[in-house]
Amino acid sequence: MSVVAIAPLRLPARVLRRTAVHAGLVAAVLAVGCLALMLGDYRLTVGQVLGALVGDPGPAHFVVVELRAPRWVLGVLVGLAFGVSGALFQTSLRNPLASPDVLGVSQGASAAAVATLLVGGASGWAMTAAAAGGGVLVGVLLYAVAWKQGTTGQRFVLSGIGVAYLAGSVVGYLLTRSDVRDAQAALTWMTGSLGQSSWQLVQVLGPVLLVLLPLAALLARGLDLLQLGDDRAASLGRRPEVVRGGAVLLGVLLASAATAAAGPVAFVAFAAAPIARRLLGDGTPGLAASGLVGVVLVTASDVVAQHLLPVDVPVGIVTGALGAPVLIWLLARRRTS
Repeated sequence: MSVVAIAPLRLPARVLRRTAVHAGLVAAVLAVGCLALMLGDYRLTVGQVLGALVGDPGPAHFVVVELRAPRWVLGVLVGLAFGVSGALFQTSLRNPLASPDVLGVSQGASAAAVATLLVGGASGWAMTAAAAGGGVLVGVLLYAVAWKQGTTGQRFVLSGIGVAYLAGSVVGYLLTRSDVRDAQAALTWMTGSLGQSSWQLVQVLGPVLLVLLPLAALLARGLDLLQLGDDRAASLGRRPEVVRGGAVLLGVLLASAATAAAGPVAFVAFAAAPIARRLLGDGTPGLAASGLVGVVLVTASDVVAQHLLPVDVPVGIVTGALGAPVLIWLLARRRTS
């Protein structure tokens, strides 16, 4: 009686690496989250944090669930939105410098949100809708200016720099014409801050992401094909400009929603995708990895901003300090390539 040897199932190295990267990023998100819930004026242990999360009564429950958890959850949502948004822009336009920060989308959303805040005194859904409208307006303007027998990342970036300065001028005018106290609140928000976090704000941003992120996942396959070039993607049944337009629109909406919730947190959308690509090592869009890197950047930077600096500063100051070397590194790589 013969015995048939069955070879062990071996997963491709690419799959194993992607699985390890995603698992490592999830672990980093949870570790930073635990640290964020433990640190503060009222220090807690891991056991106290876990007990508060499962409903144990006591002072730790109020501190964790009502005071610290909304800030961390908002940071998760904001980082996820910015990370995926940056990956959508950079992949669809095939330019590592294309991100909401550089293209003026964050600035356009900020201008609309600041106008709503300072002129209309609105917040919540109204502010989110205004920011989305401002971001979409900038996206449409960029497409109109950059279009010339197909959209290229270089024209998009150059057009976006001009739009960013224009939006910045609008914000500056609004700040100079508003009450000093209102301007101070708006200025802190414009730096990028999670200090205004609440469960109500989480309930505004969360449903928006529940709609936009699955749509981004559906575009992932088309974005993979765009990396082969427009002609190749078209020969495989994709319409490059439709995929690119959809990716840009989703990127605009994600960045605008995150900006409305926490302000234009600097460099997260810009840096998340290059870091994710380097971790994955296969050149794919890596939307999930980019989102998780964005979460780690925002939440870890907020821990640093709150607890590891001499004074409490907005999270955007820390992300800006971390993102600047990434920008210099990308520019140096493009120059030597």
